[in-house]
Amino acid sequence: MSKPLAQERYIPVTGGRIWYCIFGTGAGIPLLTLHGGPGIPHDYLEPLETLADERPVIFYDQLGCGRSDRPDDVSLWRIDRFVEELGQVRQTLNLEQVHLFGHSWGTMLATEYALNRPAGLVSLILASPSMSHSRIAEDVMRLCADFPTEIQSSIEMQLAGGSTKTDEPLLAQAAQEYSRRHLCRLNPLPDALRRSVAGIGRQVYGTLRGGSGSFSLGGVLGSYDSSARLSEIAIPTLLTCGRYDDSTPDTTAWYQGLIHGSEMAVFEQGSHMHHLEEPEHYVQVVRDFLHRVECPQAKKE
Repeated sequence: MSKPLAQERYIPVTGGRIWYCIFGTGAGIPLLTLHGGPGIPHDYLEPLETLADERPVIFYDQLGCGRSDRPDDVSLWRIDRFVEELGQVRQTLNLEQVHLFGHSWGTMLATEYALNRPAGLVSLILASPSMSHSRIAEDVMRLCADFPTEIQSSIEMQLAGGSTKTDEPLLAQAAQEYSRRHLCRLNPLPDALRRSVAGIGRQVYGTLRGGSGSFSLGGVLGSYDSSARLSEIAIPTLLTCGRYDDSTPDTTAWYQGLIHGSEMAVFEQGSHMHHLEEPEHYVQVVRDFLHRVECPQAKKE
């Protein structure tokens, strides 16, 4: 799957250095990617390398995870600093025009960046969009409706940031089943995803999500909601999700309805990692979207 690696270096950003790599040197407008987590490095986005036959595809590990520096400073783990980091990456790499891809937590960064209306941002691709943590919490509880009552209660407590040691065995059991159903349905897990999990930045993850548990949503992101501003996005936008995704099709459609002229694709065999579960189909959908954005006349025809 891997394409020729054109460049691999470090960039100084606020708080340390981040690692990045670029695949491809084609003439198309570059695609800059934002991984999820927070703190789960870029490796699992590997299928997007296929797009490097037409354009540069840029990956980077956000500060605090993967190959990037891991400063021991919780004050760095703020949404605005990560958005600033994105701008620093783009400036250093001289990306005058760019398509921006975000997955999960990366969709929050992509959205916040787009709302600043930076020059040269050509389009957004929001995979498993997560722009309202209240919607996320509601969807998680709906997806867990057939779990035993005591497990549902423990999940609800962790979502609110109030779980205890006695909940841990139940939460571990629930997390395993939830992951199998809604995060990645492949067995065994793809190597790219395993590499990302191994490179997780636990301080980043814990600070932003409010704990280390799979259902933690009580940290910095506990009150996050950009849905009221999505109508301000005025560039071509593609939203994607899996049929079994915990960024559910219903919630993704709700976001889409708030972004004028946006498109949406649901991957019928996929979950939160639908780009790994249906890689060829996913890459083709993204490729077609980029072509329509870059050649609007072809879209009309």
